[in-house]
Amino acid sequence: MIDAQQVCKSYGSIEVLKGIDIQVKKGQVTCLIGPSGSGKSTFLRCVNHLEKITAGRLYVDGELIGYREKNGVLYEISEEDAARQRSDIGMVFQSFNLFPHRTAIENIIEAPVHVKGMKPAEARAEGMKLLEQVGLAHKADAYPAQLSGGQQQRVAIARAVAMKPKLMLFDEPTSALDPELVGEVLNVMRQLANDGMTMMVVTHEMGFAREVADEVVFMADGYIVERGPARQVIENPQHERTQAFLSSLL
Repeated sequence: MIDAQQVCKSYGSIEVLKGIDIQVKKGQVTCLIGPSGSGKSTFLRCVNHLEKITAGRLYVDGELIGYREKNGVLYEISEEDAARQRSDIGMVFQSFNLFPHRTAIENIIEAPVHVKGMKPAEARAEGMKLLEQVGLAHKADAYPAQLSGGQQQRVAIARAVAMKPKLMLFDEPTSALDPELVGEVLNVMRQLANDGMTMMVVTHEMGFAREVADEVVFMADGYIVERGPARQVIENPQHERTQAFLSSLL
């Protein structure tokens, strides 16, 4: 589902990603862990071309993301084509990014109606099912300001899933939440994983990573330092950099 080949990203003279190779199979959950500034969120944003890579190749489901290749040279695709690629890739951010002037159900049906051309009544019926799945059917007509942070994030996940993406990206989805609200969001993500959704998650929630991830990738200073089965990396890290990071967390 994701095939990253020697992906590099620089901002001027600052190299943030220094040759990242990651493959994620369909239905797999991969958690990216590591200290702040290691390039995790930048890499995630490259996967749907919110950030433009400086070198390398990035494919999602066999399609080159953000560029077309001709005679070995990459040409950036139009914003319209990039938007079409993004419509198949769900993204959930740290800050919930809901439209404040739209209710929960209106937030969810906006893209299916306006991007995918779904009939409003059909989109609403699907949206209500998704709200039910995230435990918020009773909040369908509430505005974001009337919801807790955890509820807003669950609406944001439902909104991403409403587009029927083939891949879901989560950028530290619980880091802006009060500790007691973290569990309700992680439960929704667990359910998505159980349903076979391919997911890449940037997270500091080691319990979630250990339990749900198929693979954990530890990044530091723009490199992949260590990767492997979740329990192996978290419970028995081999690299001293990984050991130091995990001992500061666990």
